[in-house]
Amino acid sequence: MHRRRLIGLGLSAGVASALPAGAAAPSGSADPQAFDRLLARHVRAGRDGVNRVDYRTWRASAADLAGLAAYVEALQAVGSKGRSRPEQIAYWSNLYNAETLRVVLDAYPVKSILAIRPTLISFGPWKAKTLRVDGRRLSLHEVEHEILRPMGDPMIHYALNCASISCPNLPLRAWRGATLAADLDQAARAYVNHPRAVKVTATRLILSSIYKWYREDFGADDAAVLSHLDRYAAPPLRGVLARRPTIAGYAYDWDLNAVV
Repeated sequence: MHRRRLIGLGLSAGVASALPAGAAAPSGSADPQAFDRLLARHVRAGRDGVNRVDYRTWRASAADLAGLAAYVEALQAVGSKGRSRPEQIAYWSNLYNAETLRVVLDAYPVKSILAIRPTLISFGPWKAKTLRVDGRRLSLHEVEHEILRPMGDPMIHYALNCASISCPNLPLRAWRGATLAADLDQAARAYVNHPRAVKVTATRLILSSIYKWYREDFGADDAAVLSHLDRYAAPPLRGVLARRPTIAGYAYDWDLNAVV
């Protein structure tokens, strides 16, 4: 997302694996259940509505670090070709989220993903070419902006997690093409109705910066963005939106989505 594009300048170096020195990643499976098991062990649905990662426990588990690295490697090995559109979105979103976790775990402890600097002049890891799919070296930035966003579906923004509080939630299980539409609908509703996406003041709204960075994905103007929000709003927020409030500004919390 532009949160990555905004600050991912000048990144070209790879990010090292979080495996212990000298350890080799075991052969892994691209089956989403492999990712499900890791997420189930280390991701918690917070009472504040934010899914949080227990990075400390995950970082201390050599087996689960290896499992994540193996899953990322397996996804790269099977590639993206021959998949339906929903399967493509699920594939690339799972790869993006898993690789983001791997990069953060490699650098942990950090307070924000912005602190991860593959080069001295970089802020954030998004342009480091750490992936290779279908013979092409790729960065997280390219997965998002050159592969997923050109598909023209704003729901993609609810599929990706940038390891930050203000990002849409890291899902508690891997995305699957067969259930993608329903799962993304649920993810959009969870995000839109949370104050980190839409904060209501007396007569105006403070929106997540996602709706500013990606304005063109959600529509041509403020009215189109508000229409998108209304589509997923629960009754309390829908009532606010019915009064045609003004968008007063945007905000984004880059703190790490770690358990507290």
